[in-house]
Amino acid sequence: MGGTAQSTGDYEIERSTRASRMGRWGAAAALLALATLPWWGKSEWMGLAIEFICFLVLAQMWNLLAGYAGLMSIGQQAFLGLGGYGLLVLANHAGVNPFLSVLLGGVIAAALAWPTSWLVFRLHGGYFAIGTWAVAEIYRLVISNIAMLGGGSGQSLTVMGQYARETRELAAYFLALAIASASFAGVYLLLRSKLGLALTAIRDSEVASESQGINVRQAKLWVYIVSAFGCGLVGGLYYLNQLNIGPDSAFSVNWTAFIIFIVVIGGIGTIEGPIFGTILFFILRELLADYGAYYLILLGVVAVAVMLKAPTGIWGALGARYDWHFFPVQRRIRWTEKTE
Repeated sequence: MGGTAQSTGDYEIERSTRASRMGRWGAAAALLALATLPWWGKSEWMGLAIEFICFLVLAQMWNLLAGYAGLMSIGQQAFLGLGGYGLLVLANHAGVNPFLSVLLGGVIAAALAWPTSWLVFRLHGGYFAIGTWAVAEIYRLVISNIAMLGGGSGQSLTVMGQYARETRELAAYFLALAIASASFAGVYLLLRSKLGLALTAIRDSEVASESQGINVRQAKLWVYIVSAFGCGLVGGLYYLNQLNIGPDSAFSVNWTAFIIFIVVIGGIGTIEGPIFGTILFFILRELLADYGAYYLILLGVVAVAVMLKAPTGIWGALGARYDWHFFPVQRRIRWTEKTE
């Protein structure tokens, strides 16, 4: 977010802009407001904020996969479910602190993403997308047949009964805030790194990237594992807040459908897009909630309309038109007059 221009003869490499400096202050103000929410807001607001953070982090993880690495996965619910069940096993059955178990659930999801990649990375394009969904279904079926975890009915997180409600809600809220901050900063720094530049090159052309010495498979593998870790954290956090988990909800394809919607309407391939998309998703959800079964249909109509009018998403179109890049990851060359 910060940085200064580096002089190189008659041009400068610009790493920050006026908009990015505004974005930095805006992010700091938002973080301050969220950090003080328990002292001026309501308990329901904290619960809503946790849910918002879950969808935002999921959207950032999917955007990292599809928007930068070109991996169109529709099976990220696999890692969300694994993170949630990792929390259940560690906290309920192994006696591990439930809040620590959320973080360990992310580690479990990331660890299982590595062998999963051996299978799905053999597939390409639409086959990759369908393959990731099939793997998520396999994980769901396996979990559904483990009686110790409640089978298809799921299980309650009984260990949370040892905490007072106020303590539990406050701890879960600040854990969510920490996860959101770390996720946001991590994605930003990753995209500003050499790996981020490699991902941008891969997204534009895998063949050209390989010809320039980029290890395409290794770069995609790292992003796949990082994304799985983030989804696993969200799974643990979400079900820590819900206090119960079932395989049909944890491994539901609706998770990925919603985050694809968020990224598509917000702006794929940008950091701002998922933020804007998540805000818009929650607004639409409140407005369309009374339409019952037509809710998802109406969301689909909105998504199609946005894709037809603004293929890069609403924020993507605004950013391109008005040069609104609050969190730019690219470098810009600004030419200057050469002095003798």
